[in-house]
Amino acid sequence: MQGSNSNRVGVRTCGNWSGMTDFFDNWTVQVRKGLLEVCILSALVEKERYGYDLVKTLVAIPGLGVTEGTLYPLLSRLRVQGLVTARLEESSEGPARKYYSLTKEGRKIMTAMNNYLETLNEGARTLREGGI
Repeated sequence: MQGSNSNRVGVRTCGNWSGMTDFFDNWTVQVRKGLLEVCILSALVEKERYGYDLVKTLVAIPGLGVTEGTLYPLLSRLRVQGLVTARLEESSEGPARKYYSLTKEGRKIMTAMNNYLETLNEGARTLREGGI
């Protein structure tokens, strides 16, 4: 594999990787899309966060590849769906900050999503280890 790509975090290379690059890149995009919402909800489980703090938290997750342009539309959608609330607070360090927090429904959905991910991961691990 030539060069580095954030999609390929932790990937071992062998053989002719170049033929698989498009497939792998598309697959990682789909995986990230599926995980991003549960990551947002999980990041809000302990405390409310303002948007940029949430971006910094999610950027620290290797391979997630989140940007502000990705995060804010998702936060808006989660708010419309009643999973998060948003409030505006004046800041002495610049413009007002929008703080996001989980709703009761958001907490329930996040728990269900995380439980489902655990079940999927457990099944995939069993397959990799030859247990099925």
